[in-house]
Amino acid sequence: MSNGPRSSAGRGTGTAVKEERGVRLPPTLPPFWHRRHVLDLDDFSAEEIGLVMDTAEAMKEVLSRQIARVPTLRGTTVVTLFYEASTRTRTSFELAARVLGADVMSIAASASSVQKGESLVDTVLTVQAVGADVLVMRHGHSGAPYLAARHSNLKVVNAGDGWHAHPTQALLDLFTMRSHLGDLRGRKVVIVGDITHSRVARSNMWGLTAVGARVVLCGPPTLMPVGLGGANGHEHDELALPPVEVNLDLDRAIEGADVVMALRLQMERQQAGLIPSVREYVRLYQVNGERLARAKPGALAMHPGPMNEGIEISPEVAHGVHSVIEEQVTNGVAVRMAVLYLLTNARSGAVLGTEGQA
Repeated sequence: MSNGPRSSAGRGTGTAVKEERGVRLPPTLPPFWHRRHVLDLDDFSAEEIGLVMDTAEAMKEVLSRQIARVPTLRGTTVVTLFYEASTRTRTSFELAARVLGADVMSIAASASSVQKGESLVDTVLTVQAVGADVLVMRHGHSGAPYLAARHSNLKVVNAGDGWHAHPTQALLDLFTMRSHLGDLRGRKVVIVGDITHSRVARSNMWGLTAVGARVVLCGPPTLMPVGLGGANGHEHDELALPPVEVNLDLDRAIEGADVVMALRLQMERQQAGLIPSVREYVRLYQVNGERLARAKPGALAMHPGPMNEGIEISPEVAHGVHSVIEEQVTNGVAVRMAVLYLLTNARSGAVLGTEGQA
């Protein structure tokens, strides 16, 4: 049986854990964890990220059981409110909450009073009034989850807002990398594609730099935030992005990489004139077997999904030996379980036993 979260140097919090009829998490949360919301990773410390990673390890043990159900969040109500379509994120959040014993309500904006003109704040206050404890929210406009957090007493998790942030996707990406590579300090992570419009790229930049990874961005100049990678450090402050490297030549950028992450190319970028053609993009920026051979042996190929196979990533890479794309999806459940557990500050010394083992 697993002993719960790892506490090896440089990879976790070092908090002692106990085992009793299942995986026992720390009897009290570390003093540095005081979060009510997870809105982005731009203010996360390496210690906080480590705590999420360690907690997710314990959640993976729960998911591996024949009956993957625990009563840890019994009595907690989690609401998912999605203003945009989603498969992976919404499904994994709802499964994560149910595995932990929470009650789950799912609201699609397209089938709610939003269609009658109800404002975002009124919708959030309605969710609060019916007794919700946690709101998991996706919205097409950047900053919407912050508005929900400001105007309610709910614990809010950002499941993606506009081009801004997708913190739990970045956390599951870090968890997947750590599972294969161990300590991420000094590891080279190349993110390829439409950086400007990618909330996944932004959150990964913050998370990866927080744990000491070397982040290299690559893509067409028209899909790269202006001023990124400039010599003047103040440019990063204006962009509200961490210091990273930029290399517009994928063949050079990928050399010696530990991880290569391709981002989905949205077809409207060509219609907006930001790329000459899809064929040109494939020629210059597709992650394929020939290019991946320039990375380190055993390098990880990643994609946040959904994929346009044959465009930003070739089928041979997407389904090849380097790919951990399906593992990313699987890890998403454990990481989101960890986030829900930590935000709700589950009862002191809670044991992740089975149903009926309170």
